[in-house]
Amino acid sequence: MAKSELIVGLDIGTTKICSVVGELTPEGVDVVGIGTSPSTGLRKGVVVNIEQTVQSIKKALEEAELMAGCDIRSVYAGIAGSHIKGFNSHGVIAVKGGEVAPRDVERVIDAAKAVAIPLDREVIHILPQEYIVDDQRGIHDPLGMAGVRLEVKVHIVTGAVTSAQNIVRSCHRSGLDVSDIVLEALASSKAVLTPEEREIGVALVDLGGGTSDLAIFSDDSIKHTSVLALGGTNLTNDIAFGLRTPMAAAEQIKERYGCALAEMVSPEETIEVPSVGDREPRRLSRQVLAEICEPRVEEILVLIDQELSRSGFKNKIAAGVVLTGGTALIEGLQELGEQIFNLPCRIGYPREVGGLKDVVNSPMFATATGLLMYGAEKEGGELNFRIRDDKKVFNRILGKMRKWFVDIK
Repeated sequence: MAKSELIVGLDIGTTKICSVVGELTPEGVDVVGIGTSPSTGLRKGVVVNIEQTVQSIKKALEEAELMAGCDIRSVYAGIAGSHIKGFNSHGVIAVKGGEVAPRDVERVIDAAKAVAIPLDREVIHILPQEYIVDDQRGIHDPLGMAGVRLEVKVHIVTGAVTSAQNIVRSCHRSGLDVSDIVLEALASSKAVLTPEEREIGVALVDLGGGTSDLAIFSDDSIKHTSVLALGGTNLTNDIAFGLRTPMAAAEQIKERYGCALAEMVSPEETIEVPSVGDREPRRLSRQVLAEICEPRVEEILVLIDQELSRSGFKNKIAAGVVLTGGTALIEGLQELGEQIFNLPCRIGYPREVGGLKDVVNSPMFATATGLLMYGAEKEGGELNFRIRDDKKVFNRILGKMRKWFVDIK
């Protein structure tokens, strides 16, 4: 896999493992391959069985390699789980030379991350929110600005060392290098949010199988992150228990007939429910299913609403709430979300990708597509940086050659 040409996002989820292969083009990223596999080695976003996770990763990769016609060697992997914690920090330094240089930006970020973090946790992301140069606020790129004092506000995301190591270990045992570990809510935001939403304030809720991830954006920067250890798997368990049906059948019933609002379902509508063992399937009212789904979905959304209020940013999300992830496909979720959050809601689909975009056009592929876009942004930036560096080297050599010719004369 040629670096800076093909990028792979690997979403290691509780219910499915998904790999998306993308190609960097001058216009952006084109999806050229996708592979999915049921996930059996994770619970609530955390690896609990490495061998099963490795098998699932290999299966998803084989499918993606076949579609893209390439060998995958490195990936951008997602991380989630209730062990993820985010907090805001602040750093201040004196600017040397009266102009902000790249070294000053590095120093001020180092100052902001100089906080006490327990030994069993590691920093996953340091995300600058804004820079302040001599009391001038709201600066996104301070390079080259005149000033004597530089401040930065950052959002730091930390996770359990062991959970991050197990993800890396699972990838290594599948024959992969991990280019970076990315918070899944941050990745999903790259795929589904518009620049306008990020600017005026939005909450992204990624409803996955084992976890529900929250990320709040305002003024085009991330303000708050949180992970709730509840998701679509809890809903599947409720359906299996309530309808007395096997887990696999409960998952299919949820995907096909699930509804988050009982009032949206007609009492006459019926569904066929497989029984456990050799018993005959039964026909039940779909309203019974909706009455099982609604309390659980409501519980998840109410807990997220409480987290929104606790963060202190609920009054700053003028663009409302964007719901994404596989569980967001359940009918009536958007309407229930608007009732609970008292804010406008929409279902988030991956956007701004080319190629096989119709294949990934579903909220369940938001994280994998977002990991792809995160990688493209990072490697695209590195590519530009390398080109700029090459130009600098060329100009320096040219300058020296001119000097030689002047000396000869």
